[in-house]
Amino acid sequence: MRPVYALSGGVSKFSKARPDKTFQAIVKEAYDYAISDIGLDFPAFTNIVDGSVASYFSDHFSRQLMAGIMAQDYLGLCPKPSHRVEGGGATGGLCFQEAWKAVASGHMDVCIAYGFETMSHVETWKGNEFIALASDVSWDYPVGGFYSGYYAMMVTRHMKEYGTTVEQMAHVSVKNHINAYYNRYAQKRNRYSVEDVRNAPMVAWPLTRLDICVMSDGAAATILASEEGLKRLEEAGARVARPLVRVTGIGRGTDAMRMADRPHVDYETFLNDYATEQEKSSDDTRKYYKELWDHGTRYPGVHSFRAGRTAGNMAYKHAGIADPLNELDFIELHDAYTSSEIQTYEDLGLCRYGEGGPFAASGKAHMPGIDYGVSLEDQPICPVNPSGGLIACGHPVGATGLMQAVFALWQLQGTVERHFGDPRLQIKDGRRGAIHSHAGTGTYVTVSILESEA
Repeated sequence: MRPVYALSGGVSKFSKARPDKTFQAIVKEAYDYAISDIGLDFPAFTNIVDGSVASYFSDHFSRQLMAGIMAQDYLGLCPKPSHRVEGGGATGGLCFQEAWKAVASGHMDVCIAYGFETMSHVETWKGNEFIALASDVSWDYPVGGFYSGYYAMMVTRHMKEYGTTVEQMAHVSVKNHINAYYNRYAQKRNRYSVEDVRNAPMVAWPLTRLDICVMSDGAAATILASEEGLKRLEEAGARVARPLVRVTGIGRGTDAMRMADRPHVDYETFLNDYATEQEKSSDDTRKYYKELWDHGTRYPGVHSFRAGRTAGNMAYKHAGIADPLNELDFIELHDAYTSSEIQTYEDLGLCRYGEGGPFAASGKAHMPGIDYGVSLEDQPICPVNPSGGLIACGHPVGATGLMQAVFALWQLQGTVERHFGDPRLQIKDGRRGAIHSHAGTGTYVTVSILESEA
């Protein structure tokens, strides 16, 4: 496969509502941002780009079937090839990887991935109902299957299995909200304490309103190109930032829609089929897991995301990563809930299963040089959600995974200060990062690795 470079990205402002623009115009806001960032105007880029991939989750929010082709037309991209990607909360991550495939395969030399959602067109309760339709409507949905209830159940099991606490969950919310305080594109730019998070209105115990992301209107876009595409862009006058950022690994995983259908595997199966190479090579970790299994832990159960572990392992193998905590400089992680961020620390191998709660409160996933108002035992190693994540930036579903790609790209280009207007979220000498996109209760998960060629 050919090398694929992420050259540029753009986002719209994420907001609770964008009544000033149609969904097509919000997409164009992000599209224009991406092409202007490489110094091209609208006609010049449109003449060069070979095609696109469109990303949006639900036809219900826009009340428009085939909305992607309307965006394609609005962007002046007809009759060039395009297709729509949909995979719940992982829609944007899948879109990014589909654009990568188009370029890596040789089908295109320049491809733009764009995504959007306009969730404000319905009341919040109705939006939650639409999202709940991304569960089994024959079994789970009729008995109150709303997503906050699913995630509350999952984390209470995590608490029972591993002793995770509500204060550890609150540390995730504090971290992500304070990071977003310095991100002008974030929907929520507020400082909160652990006490604020726990005293917020309860949604589904133990999840409060500040443990949960919010619905949003917004769009994001990224430009991917081959070496030939890069040459064509530069011949047309594009100013592509150096160092170049290459997509060096992608991974995907899936799991059953109904959590009741997910299997429990024995210790040997876990070790052979799911453990990371690092876990397999550590006698201490093998002993630790054997003790967990002997005491009744089962995998994946409802407290772990098997699809996340599968996607992470695949992406790490593709990119040549053996120790993600120390080999990744940051991760933009799908934190629809504080609890799911903790669960995903474990799935992505940042810590062992059962240690996500202490990891959240340790400081290892925090940004250096930012005052979070909490006592942290450890220095930052691999900041997670330096942008603020979904909890603070917002979650316009079809745009979210692409938003992560844009923020990761800016980190690796060293341009965070220029885009955010503040240098504090720039990771010094960041060379390699991951983006993680997650759907449903872990039904689709994507992990992509981006790496600076400096």
